[in-house]
Amino acid sequence: MPARTPPPHRAVPHPTGRPGLEAITIASGHHFPRHSHDGYGIGVVEFGAQRSWSGLGTVEARPGDVIMVNPGEMHDGAPLGSAVRGWRILYLDLATMRAETGDDLPAAIEIVRPVAGDPALAALIRRLFCAWHGGESDPLAIEEGVLRAVMAAALRHGVAAAPEPRASPAVARARARLDAAPERRVTLAELASLAGVSRFQLLRGFAREVGVTPHAYLVQRRVGLARRLLAAGRAPAEAALESGFADQAHLTRAFRRQFGITPGRYRAALG
Repeated sequence: MPARTPPPHRAVPHPTGRPGLEAITIASGHHFPRHSHDGYGIGVVEFGAQRSWSGLGTVEARPGDVIMVNPGEMHDGAPLGSAVRGWRILYLDLATMRAETGDDLPAAIEIVRPVAGDPALAALIRRLFCAWHGGESDPLAIEEGVLRAVMAAALRHGVAAAPEPRASPAVARARARLDAAPERRVTLAELASLAGVSRFQLLRGFAREVGVTPHAYLVQRRVGLARRLLAAGRAPAEAALESGFADQAHLTRAFRRQFGITPGRYRAALG
């Protein structure tokens, strides 16, 4: 059988000049697995279409639609009706989001719609990307653009976040262990013993409450740790080993599946 041609994929990071704020332009035919991000995502679909799973069920996004995701919210993404779709997206960590909104909004904001028809917000996002692409260096213009986009998303599509539902004690204990030391090796038997349940009970309960299996969650936490190490100046090979991956190749595959970009390009974009 002939080798299967991988789907087209291109991700271009844009230097924002601001810690805690990332901007990426993506054109991809990839099916992104279920995953989450540590911060907020606010973007716009430019061409093609996408179907994705969200907390509200399956949603579809088409050209001009704004796409949004909350910190820790599980989602995936696959092309819909064409081989490739393209989008531009901003990622803001929690501290940056809070700094942008200040006391004008509740301390915790939840975006209620993963997809929205909002031409004004889409235009604000596009304007920011055009500024970065064109080498815009005026900090006042950039700060105003980011603030306007963030406030528009929060005011028109956000609500005060409700307290997170309490996880079962077993899942909470297992998740806390994975959060605390994702770089350390662990087995399902060890997690189940820590949680005080059988391996099957933990696997089933974790997948039901978190949205992914313990291993998939662990890989995400390792990728998140590697991302922070890269931002701190570590080389990809160092970040891979320090975050628990067997080698740089394993990190690269996981990093690209989650963020759509390789660790090397991500680090280079940070300057």
